[in-house]
Amino acid sequence: MLFSRKIAFIGTGNMGEALLGGLLKAELTNPENIIATDVREYRLDEVKKKWGVNTTTDNHRAVAFADVIVLCVKPQALSAVLSEIKADIRDSQLIISIIAGITTRTISKFIGKENPIVRVMPNIPAVVDEAASGLCLGEYAEELHKEIAMKILGAVGEVEALPEELMDVVTGLSGSGPAYIYMVIEALTDGGVMMGLPRNIATRLATQTVLGSAKLVRETLEHPAVLKDQVTTPGGTTILAIKELEESGLRPMLIRAVETATNRSRELSRFLEKKNNIHNDSD
Repeated sequence: MLFSRKIAFIGTGNMGEALLGGLLKAELTNPENIIATDVREYRLDEVKKKWGVNTTTDNHRAVAFADVIVLCVKPQALSAVLSEIKADIRDSQLIISIIAGITTRTISKFIGKENPIVRVMPNIPAVVDEAASGLCLGEYAEELHKEIAMKILGAVGEVEALPEELMDVVTGLSGSGPAYIYMVIEALTDGGVMMGLPRNIATRLATQTVLGSAKLVRETLEHPAVLKDQVTTPGGTTILAIKELEESGLRPMLIRAVETATNRSRELSRFLEKKNNIHNDSD
């Protein structure tokens, strides 16, 4: 059992529930060590019924309960939530933020305290325990705080520790990446339908192809180009299809997608900080 520490999830949408559910499924803590908050009472009823955790609409109560505070609210709600709870935050509490576009320094300045803060960027496959997450430490966070955050994120997938200046790249790659892959699955499915497969069969084959290919990269640790070469034979079907993909620009399109999403994440970070009336010294 990792956590005798008590954990408060401030905001219990899909990602908040995925994280607390991951901890419980991995048996890293017990339901009585978790409290979840939300403004929607019906949502808390659902979470309590499913997971057996403590729930409340009172953020003050949740912060008083916790050793670790996990901020899972929407970015536009950040200033209101931090204004509400900052007087309740104790110096010893670890703050973990999954709020996109908000830096650790921003949160430190807003609460006016030297709490350890860890910023994380999970993605939506956390709901099925297959997240790809990035993590960075704030100024006052130490190795112990990193280990706690790594365990929480590791319960729902893979996690990489990075410098904070790379978190917008994580947003552009793995944060937005599922949408790119959904489009690939949809396009492969449509190709199968165009060539005569029933849609339900084409969807299953396309989905399993993407899943299996990703698993092969992860488990063999081979470079994707090496694995690609293993399924191309001289004059065969695959090499001709690859030629078509290269001529159509699939590779540069995906690279540009990550670049565009990263740049947009940086723009949104600046916008959100101004919207929340929070500014870094460099602004």
